[in-house]
Order: sequence, then structure tokens, then C-alpha cells
Amino acid sequence: MELKLIRTQQEHQAALAEAERLWDAPAGSPASDRLDVLALLIEQYERTHVPIDDPDPIDFLGHIMEARSLARRDLEPYIGPRGRVSDILNRTRPLTLNMIRKLSEGLQLPADVLIRPYPLHQPADDIAAA
Repeated sequence: MELKLIRTQQEHQAALAEAERLWDAPAGSPASDRLDVLALLIEQYERTHVPIDDPDPIDFLGHIMEARSLARRDLEPYIGPRGRVSDILNRTRPLTLNMIRKLSEGLQLPADVLIRPYPLHQPADDIAAA
């Protein structure tokens, strides 16, 4: 495969197959260098043609908790008391701007992901009253 800009889905698929073939190339070898360049070309194509949406803020927070082995109590300094953390994670209360700031600074999380709108669940009391 000739190294060049990837412009079509077919070229993208061919580049992915070539990258997979080169994956175990020894570091510093010509094949490894080729893989590095190919990865840059693939990344450029995917950035413009296959954009990935930011995750739902609460799903993202759950993922961070799992990845960092954080318990709900570990979020209390950023969100507030145990009940408020529960409300946030159960989607019955939205994150406030202050919570987002604290989570962003304290846990080094991207605020632009946390600030995105997300669906809330209506508490059972509100559903029964409706």
C-alpha cells in the first residue's frame, strides 16, 4: 500500500488492514516507522469523517469511577453529601455549574463533557402525582 492521504472509506479500510498487519513490527524498524505514519493518516481521516460524540456526562462519570476505582463517597468533596451524589448518579438531579467546576479541577475531568445536557429521571413521587 502506498502511503498517501486517505480520502475514501475503501482507502480507510485498506489502511486499517495494513496497520493491523504491521502491528507487531519491532520498534525502530522500517515497518514500525511505516505503521507510525499510517496511524497518523488514519487518525486524520477519522477525525474528519468519523467524529465521535462526547459521552453522556453521567455515563462518563460512571466510567471514570470504574476506571479509577472510585466509590460514591469519593465524589462527595466535589458534589456534596451522599444523598446528592446518589441523586446525580441516579439522574434525579442535574450537575450544577459549581459541581462541574469542582469535578473538573479536583479529578482533572474535561468540563466540556460534564456540561453537556443529559436526560434526567423523574422521581417516583412526581410520576405518581402526575
